[in-house]
Amino acid sequence: MPPPPAPSDDTPELRETGFVPAFADAPYGAVLGSVAAAMSAVGTAAIGALMVLIVADVVGRNFLNMPITGVSEIAARTVVAIVFLQVPAAILQCRLTRADFLIRRIERLSPRAVALMESLFCLAAAIVFALVLWASWPKLLSSWQSAEFFGVQGVWTIVTWPFRAITVGGATIAVLAALYRASVELRRIGAPA
Repeated sequence: MPPPPAPSDDTPELRETGFVPAFADAPYGAVLGSVAAAMSAVGTAAIGALMVLIVADVVGRNFLNMPITGVSEIAARTVVAIVFLQVPAAILQCRLTRADFLIRRIERLSPRAVALMESLFCLAAAIVFALVLWASWPKLLSSWQSAEFFGVQGVWTIVTWPFRAITVGGATIAVLAALYRASVELRRIGAPA
């Protein structure tokens, strides 16, 4: 008896798991899934590092009267970077903010209607992230060319371009992930019931 076929990325089982699917049925999906998983892992590590930094600042400030300089600036920039590192995986996992209770009810009545809604949602996400990319690219170039920094000169500074590069890279992968998910959902509409 042959082994059961590997599930594809558009099966309900994978839609429910919460893990980035392998997307083995398409090379583009496999690459996107791997890149999104790596970006999400970096984002998770950044969350841990930011937590350690904030706790160290609180301990230093309250118990040693020695706050860590620049924590609030680093935290402000890092939170945005974390979002853009993790949003492609959220798109591929169908985990962006949504009313799941409503989608599940509609899916029981008409799976194709949900696939249409999901594809439109993903196309809207692709447009939004393309606009973010369009707005962020000139700022990345400007910050690179001018060596833009934040902080207090002579006390503590850090360049801004790595944070802007994460925004541009994350938005780029998010656009590709949203377009990929839209194509998967559009295939579900045309699939036999």
